[in-house]
Amino acid sequence: MSAVDIRGPVVARPQLAALGLLGSALVAFGVFLSGFVISEPAPYELLMVVQIALWFLFGLKISRTVAPLLAALMVFNVGGFLSLTVMDDLGTGPMYLAVSTFLALTSVFYAAIIEDSHKRLKLIFQAWVGSAIITGMLGILGYFHAFPGSDVFTLYDRAKGAFQDPNVFGPFLVAPSLYLMHGLLTGKLAGAPMRIAGLLILSLGIFLSFSRAAWGLFLLSAVMLVFVLLLKERTGAFRLKILILSLAAIAFMVTAMLIALQFDKVADLFLSRTQLVQEYDGGHLGRFDRHRIGFLMSMEKPLGIGPMVFSQIFPEDEHNIWLKSLTTYGWLGFVTYVGLIATTIALGFRYLLRNRPWQPYLMIAWIVIVGHTAIGNVIDTDHWRHFYMLLGIIWGCIALEHNHLRRRSGDEQGTHHHAS
Repeated sequence: MSAVDIRGPVVARPQLAALGLLGSALVAFGVFLSGFVISEPAPYELLMVVQIALWFLFGLKISRTVAPLLAALMVFNVGGFLSLTVMDDLGTGPMYLAVSTFLALTSVFYAAIIEDSHKRLKLIFQAWVGSAIITGMLGILGYFHAFPGSDVFTLYDRAKGAFQDPNVFGPFLVAPSLYLMHGLLTGKLAGAPMRIAGLLILSLGIFLSFSRAAWGLFLLSAVMLVFVLLLKERTGAFRLKILILSLAAIAFMVTAMLIALQFDKVADLFLSRTQLVQEYDGGHLGRFDRHRIGFLMSMEKPLGIGPMVFSQIFPEDEHNIWLKSLTTYGWLGFVTYVGLIATTIALGFRYLLRNRPWQPYLMIAWIVIVGHTAIGNVIDTDHWRHFYMLLGIIWGCIALEHNHLRRRSGDEQGTHHHAS
């Protein structure tokens, strides 16, 4: 499947090309399935397990650049398995960590196939947009009870699409929204109507998820995208185009939101969700109270307390990725996770504005990871499939950049040697 490193007997070129096409189609289908996680293990897991095994069997390699991602994620999960040793009753703990380890491997897999060919980035994002539009439509139709049984796509009167939770459904739609926005701001006008239609579906899906984390993520990511594009493009005409289109988009979104708010059900839920601190946030043993007590408790538990144990002690789960990494993966997991996120953001930022074929994808993934890191303070992103995919995309782009720099320095040395 990797046209670069096929091992074994020499394979004829047409067969190689067919293998490469099949491999890319499997990748696209895998990304598409990530938008449909009504129960676990989801079809995504089953396909990815087979796919990862096949790709590495056919010679996909982990490079020196991607190896640190693998090492960090494995150490993080070792922290998790160590936390099992302090549990009285293992329960679902081992299965939770099996899923964690699997998701870590998907991240490394995405990085490796992107390094193998940067053209797969377009495929990944197009599949993600397709998946997001379908799951987004399901959420919207479910919210308005458009057909019998459609309420399976809602939870507590909030759109959740083909997900288990509106708080995962909303953030899942943000990266594809940014991809469409980027196309709208930088692409040809001919493709604008389709992109606008897609963006309307996704933004309405995010709005109807009534997830404050998703709203914040969407707003922060959109502002950052415009800011980075203004930084990157030096011409006045292009900057003006971005500014005008951005203002038009804001006006359009506000109008759409005002129309949606004409429905009493939407308006009531919107008013209740826009209160910054809800009853379950600020009350006794509310979210912020649990964060404070949980961090204090974790200071005395170097190995953590084990997966899913926090919600047995307190009324609810951690709802904070930093606290979650302390309770479920111990001090080892916490330090590794913080280090991995800091390194990913720093390296991604270093290569953010370089003019490369993969630059738009790196920019989108980096912005959305920064946003996820911010919302991680009030939400638990631990088992989010798309979060691991974003990590893999950034590390794949970092590896592409390193290879590009190596080739260029090799060419320069060759030229210098030839000249002397």
